[in-house]
Amino acid sequence: MSVPIQGLVAPGFEAVRDAVLANFETRDELGAQVAIYKRGEPLVQLSAGWADRKKTVPVADDTLFSVYSCGKAMAALVIAHLVETRRISYDLRVADIWPAFARFGKQDLSVAQVMSHQAGLSGITDPEFDPQDWIDFDRVISVLEDQEPLFPPGSRSGYHPVTFGFLAGEIARRVDPEHRRLGLILREDIAAPTEADVYIGMDPADHARVAQTVKPRAPADLGEITDATRAAFLQPWSSPGRISAEAWREAEMAGSNCQASAFGIGALMGAFVDGMVGRRAVLSEPTRAEAIRSRIHGPDAVLPFTIDFAAGVMINGDNRFFGPRPNTLGHPGWGGSTVFADPQTGLHGAYVMNRQQPYLAGDPRAVSVITAAFESLPA
Repeated sequence: MSVPIQGLVAPGFEAVRDAVLANFETRDELGAQVAIYKRGEPLVQLSAGWADRKKTVPVADDTLFSVYSCGKAMAALVIAHLVETRRISYDLRVADIWPAFARFGKQDLSVAQVMSHQAGLSGITDPEFDPQDWIDFDRVISVLEDQEPLFPPGSRSGYHPVTFGFLAGEIARRVDPEHRRLGLILREDIAAPTEADVYIGMDPADHARVAQTVKPRAPADLGEITDATRAAFLQPWSSPGRISAEAWREAEMAGSNCQASAFGIGALMGAFVDGMVGRRAVLSEPTRAEAIRSRIHGPDAVLPFTIDFAAGVMINGDNRFFGPRPNTLGHPGWGGSTVFADPQTGLHGAYVMNRQQPYLAGDPRAVSVITAAFESLPA
């Protein structure tokens, strides 16, 4: 069966299309979108493969994908927007706007530290917590207020796969004049004005556009299992459960349940390049510089990597999750989706898919596509 593929490929970027097709030939791809921009100008916009397991519905340009932790980059963008509009600063103590957060030694954590996974709240430790509780935002916030950190706050990073979105979300809700949730701020202030098809908390009318997700056949390699890793990934309640896909998409978990097209989320990553999304200014240069500068760098307490975290996005470094350049920023999503932004070359974009592979970061499908884009740049 030939792979349906359609969309834009600028002259000189044919290698990106070749990399997309190679993923179908050699890496068991099912459906994907790829978007590559240079300072807002589209270079590649491809929809390929199928949106369903039975391969009866081709991926369309308006197909949405569950991109999981790629949504952390969108949460980072919302927090940067709130810094830009002077609602908060990265140095602000979270407890100054959220007093109950100060319990159990969390009182001195700054917004930047929380956004760079330094809170020590990588997962829920309360054995009474139920997997269904994740869709109750206020319940999760109450639990996090009363939880002791799993490592000394501010001492290191420890990736927060699901709790990150609630911490960022509560910060946003507390400083927004209308007490809007982070997903609504994203939609109303950033995504809708730039026509970006990106959602954290989905309207029920959009469910039909979401591609079916096929789970990986094997578990991810978590490396050494620490208490922080166990809380993050291995407890029965570590991730949402016993809820419908529709309820999960409609809930707000800014760290883990973003729904997006590659074209929308890839365009929004332009804000981390030069503050622009298309022709719309989103961040000033001082705010952008603060959003992307390194906040902590070292062996992570949860993931089996040494990670350089900015305020909600990762800096590539030696990991090469986001292509060949060490200063490229980005974020992976569980199963393979990846977003990236490179301030030096101006490239930014996204690879999204619906057949998950067991990679925490650096899925070869994403890496091959992003690398092809960088290698296609004129010398």
